[in-house]
Amino acid sequence: MLQASNLKKAYGAKVALHSVSLTLQAGQFVALLGPNGAGKSTLVQLLSGLFVPDEGSLSLLGQDMRRHPAQALAGLGVVFQQSSLDLDLSVRANLLFHTDLHGIPRKTALERMEEGLAQHGLQAQAGVAVRALSGGNRRKVELVRALLHRPRFLLMDEATVGLDPASRADLMRSVESLAREGAVAVLWATHLVDEVAQADRVLVLNQGRILFDGLPEALVAQAGGGTLEQAFLRLCPSTPTGKPGA
Repeated sequence: MLQASNLKKAYGAKVALHSVSLTLQAGQFVALLGPNGAGKSTLVQLLSGLFVPDEGSLSLLGQDMRRHPAQALAGLGVVFQQSSLDLDLSVRANLLFHTDLHGIPRKTALERMEEGLAQHGLQAQAGVAVRALSGGNRRKVELVRALLHRPRFLLMDEATVGLDPASRADLMRSVESLAREGAVAVLWATHLVDEVAQADRVLVLNQGRILFDGLPEALVAQAGGGTLEQAFLRLCPSTPTGKPGA
C-alpha cells in the first residue's frame, strides 16, 4: 500500500525529516507515535501530496507520487488533525461535494452516504449544518467522507484530538475494524501512547527520525520492560505526552 524510502524534508535550515523509510501492507493498522515536533505532520503532508519531499521516493498503491500523483492519491482517504469540513454546509452537502470531486455517480454516492451515516448513527443529522454537531460527530462525518470513494489506504492524523474518551474509543474501534476486515491499510498518527497498544506495528518518530519499527510488545522489551508509555518515554526522554504532536 505504501513504500517510502529515505524521505527528507527541510524548512530552510531546519530539517523536519531525516531519511525516513517505511512500508505499509494491506490490512495493517500501523501507529505512528511521536512527541511534539517529531515530524509527524510533515510526514502526513508528504504522504497526502500536500508537500513534496526534498529527497527520497514515495509510492502509494504502486503509483509513484512524483510521476503519477493523481493515480496514487485516488486510493487515499485522509482525516486531518484540523477539521476540513465546511461548517456552514449540511452533513449531506459536505459529503456530496466529496463524491462529486471523485466523479462518483449520484445514485452510488447517496447509497454510500446512507450506509456510512447509518454505521455511525448519524442518519438524523444528514440535513444538519456541521457547525451544530459535536466534536465527536464531526470526526465521524470526516471518517464517513474519507471512505466514500472506497480508498485502500487510510491516513489518520491526530484524528482524536479534542474528543471526549467515549468518542475517541468509538472512532478508534471503527478504524481498527476496517483494517482487521482487510478493507483498508491504516496509518494512525498520534501522540497518545494508549492509542497504539492494539496496533499491528508501531513506528516511533522523534526529531525527524524513525527510532523504532515493530510490535508494541517489542518496544516494551527493547526498553527493558514496564508499560508501553514508560518504554516510549525512555526512547524519547524529553517528551511531554499530553499535547498534540507536530
